[in-house]
Parts: sequence; C-alpha cells; structure tokens
Amino acid sequence: METLIIIALIVGGLILFAIEVFLIPGISIAGIGSAVCVLYAIYSAFTSLGSEAGFITLGVSLLGIIGVTWWFMRSKTVDRLSLKKTLDYRPSPFEGMDLKPGDKGISVTRLTLIGNADFNGHIIEVQSADGFIDEKTPVEIVRINETTVYVKQA
Repeated sequence: METLIIIALIVGGLILFAIEVFLIPGISIAGIGSAVCVLYAIYSAFTSLGSEAGFITLGVSLLGIIGVTWWFMRSKTVDRLSLKKTLDYRPSPFEGMDLKPGDKGISVTRLTLIGNADFNGHIIEVQSADGFIDEKTPVEIVRINETTVYVKQA
C-alpha cells in the first residue's frame, strides 16, 4: 500500500510539474504542489521502506522530471504554444503633419528634456535640444528624427 501511495505521489508531482513549467509559468500552486508531492514521496519512501527504496525513489523522481521536460521539448506542444508572428510595423507618428526644421510652435508642458509642444494645432511629444524650457514658451524645430522632434527655445 505504501508503494502505491509513493507511485501516485510521484505521478501526481510529475503531472503538476508539467503543468507548472509548460502551461502556467512562474511560481504557482501547481509548482508548489509538484514539489510537495515529489518531496513527500521521497520522504515517505525513506521513512517507511528504508534507505534503499528512498534512493530509488529519489532517482526515479529525478529521471521523471528530466523525462517530462525532454518529452515536452521534443513534442509539438511547445511549438503550438510559441508565438510565430513577427511585427514589421514601423510607426511614423508625424505622418501628415508636414513638420520641418525651422517650424515654430509653443510648448504645452514644461520641457524637462522631454515634453509636449503644439505645432499648427498638433500636440506632439518633443525633446529639448538645449535644456529645460518652461511651458507656453515659443519653440523652434531644430531637427526631426524618425520618431523624435528636437526643439530649442525660439
């Protein structure tokens, strides 16, 4: 009867281990339950069946964990769960605004290196090229990067 309980604990621990590693990543109830089941099976084998059975249980548990990990990695389960799409979207936040160096606007927020400014009715995020600029201060575009507008105090 003790042997059957130990086998059930190891099988339950291995199932919970597979759930923890491959379905619910992170430390969760499944991982804690897996550790409790396997450790209690090993403890029970040492105390009730002797040290030889305890070491056999320890080895079977380790081989089971390695085997479950190997089986899941070799199966298509991981491939079905993995993300296969790539993002090829390139944002162009200034499209249609017709901004160019030399345009003048007003800072909407205080530019502590980064803030917002109003150019032709469009409020955009800008970066100060020459330090802090208070709000409602006239600013001028110095240069435009793909995603950043650099301004200086006008």
